[in-house]
Amino acid sequence: MKDYSLERRKTHKIFVGDVQIGGNAPISVQSMTNTDTHNYDATYRQIRALEEVGCDIVRITVPDLAACETIARLKKSNIRIPLVADIHFDYRIALSVADAGVDKIRINPGNIGSDEKVKAVAEKCKERHIPIRIGINSGSLEKSILAKYGSPTPQALAESAMYHAALLEKFDFGDIAISIKSSDVRNMIEANRIVAASCDYPLHIGVTEAGRGNAGTIKSAIGIGTLLCEGIGDTIRVSLTDDPVKEIEAGRSILRACGRSEEKFINLVSCPTCGRTKIDLIRICEELERRLSSVRVDRKLTVAVMGCVVNGPGEAAEADIGIAGGKGEGILFSHGTILRRIPEEKLVDELIEEIKNRS
Repeated sequence: MKDYSLERRKTHKIFVGDVQIGGNAPISVQSMTNTDTHNYDATYRQIRALEEVGCDIVRITVPDLAACETIARLKKSNIRIPLVADIHFDYRIALSVADAGVDKIRINPGNIGSDEKVKAVAEKCKERHIPIRIGINSGSLEKSILAKYGSPTPQALAESAMYHAALLEKFDFGDIAISIKSSDVRNMIEANRIVAASCDYPLHIGVTEAGRGNAGTIKSAIGIGTLLCEGIGDTIRVSLTDDPVKEIEAGRSILRACGRSEEKFINLVSCPTCGRTKIDLIRICEELERRLSSVRVDRKLTVAVMGCVVNGPGEAAEADIGIAGGKGEGILFSHGTILRRIPEEKLVDELIEEIKNRS
């Protein structure tokens, strides 16, 4: 049986601005603006909003040469987050954004033309220490590869990715990240496994066209989370049909759930309740989520909220601090040891006070 430990796949490292990807660096969370890139003010405001919620890297579509001016202005602004230019077909745009100081370029070398054009982009990026992300998805496969496999199979996606990497390697360019995405979760997982076993390039993982809301988040959590738990993945994006800020919130949650987050945060665990529950556990959890959102801790802290004293302290024995309900009261416990009894109406206040004391 495969050992699904927390050991991560060893990869080559690249730098996107001052953010390291690969080489055992913390897994970064990305998003992409959905504003019109020609509208500098709207794009700037959205990037600032993403910075505020902890986005590590942001990608911006650059559809034409005129949009390169926005990249140049953003790099001269007070934005701190590294910028990735998303480019299709026109190699001149890649050269222009490189001169504008972009931190990474997302391009498929195979769709920008001749070897001379690929070489020009590779040389420019190498000169300016700009990494290139190869982005493969089900709709971008070469006709020859699609004909070979008959459909966008995991093997087809992986072969396309390695083909594009080879185009850059031909010109001695190795600062590469690979992204293979599909709206089919299982295809996305298997394609990334194949590439992970074939090279040491860092991988950007995500489920494309995942949808919106809970459905999109769940599909992303399954695809991204499976790979992260196998040690595969160096940077992630949760692609949602929504405000990009929600992508960051979902991405951070996935990292935490997989034990891959290096953040200092409160890990709130709670039981699903049953007939033994004698306190209003759902209300208590809602109040805790609201009030703990503004509490900062200096380490990861696991807080348990359990419905009864029969199993509560035992099931949540690994919790740093927790409460378990009784009839009209509850107990406060730490690592399975009962500390004291508390009236139900004071449970939340005393738990929060204890959390603050331990942080």
